[in-house]
Amino acid sequence: MHEGSRAEATTAWLFLAPFLAIFLLFTGIPAVLAIGASLTDISARDIRDPFNVNFTGFQGFIDIINNPGFQSAFLNTVMFVVICVPISMALGLALALMLNNGIRRLRNFFRAAAYVPVITNIVAAAVIWQYAFSITGPVNTTLADLGLGAPNWLGEPGWAITTVVMMGVWRTTGTCMILFLAGLQAVPEEIYEAAATDGAGAWRRLWSITLPLLRPTTLLVTVLQTVSFLNIFEEPYLLTKGGPLGSTKSIAVWVYEQFGFGNVSASMAGSVLLLVLVGIVAIVQFRILRPKH
Repeated sequence: MHEGSRAEATTAWLFLAPFLAIFLLFTGIPAVLAIGASLTDISARDIRDPFNVNFTGFQGFIDIINNPGFQSAFLNTVMFVVICVPISMALGLALALMLNNGIRRLRNFFRAAAYVPVITNIVAAAVIWQYAFSITGPVNTTLADLGLGAPNWLGEPGWAITTVVMMGVWRTTGTCMILFLAGLQAVPEEIYEAAATDGAGAWRRLWSITLPLLRPTTLLVTVLQTVSFLNIFEEPYLLTKGGPLGSTKSIAVWVYEQFGFGNVSASMAGSVLLLVLVGIVAIVQFRILRPKH
């Protein structure tokens, strides 16, 4: 190795060292400990002597897979992914197209307004949503003024799921918009001009040019959104605590509750299963949506 190359490699490792140290300290080592704890029967009573526990192998995983509460949380999480990901992506793409082509005046204002939910403190936002969607809140007051019914948004399972979905979509659409907007601005304008010269209309250009060239961006957004909603925690926990009757309880909320109940091994096993699920879904999405050459 040349002297210059060795110096560049040393410099690169020096820059990388802080990230590696933080990753190992806060991600790598806790992940290994979680996997180890999931293979034992450790509980809150064993915290003072964590090495004096029984090795149970994969029995903890079998137990939580057969646990009705975990099964319900798994189905709820899948439902959030199936509903929220396409809606937030469709809204984000629509906003990006409007900001890229349609809206000329106040473009920066609308771009910032759409991104505000992403940077808003989630606890403060949840308090506002709880008030807005309470029985006597402004949403029901407005519906009553219009002569419509006043649903129990947070107290009935169906409406609680709807409220959590709306908040999840509201919070993530801005991220989709920014990523799609970056992808749109990377498409050469000459391609659209050539297509317009050949007589291609707006819908034809969208279907034959924009969407195919956005395929890498779509893959990125799909994976990020899916991972985000597989790990959904704040919206259901802050709005409904996973209720009513567990209708909005996600896997992350279930894991958090088990840890609070002192079921450390079950909590760790649930975390590992969630990590495996996220990895499998991400790999499948990359294989399906990757660009074809």
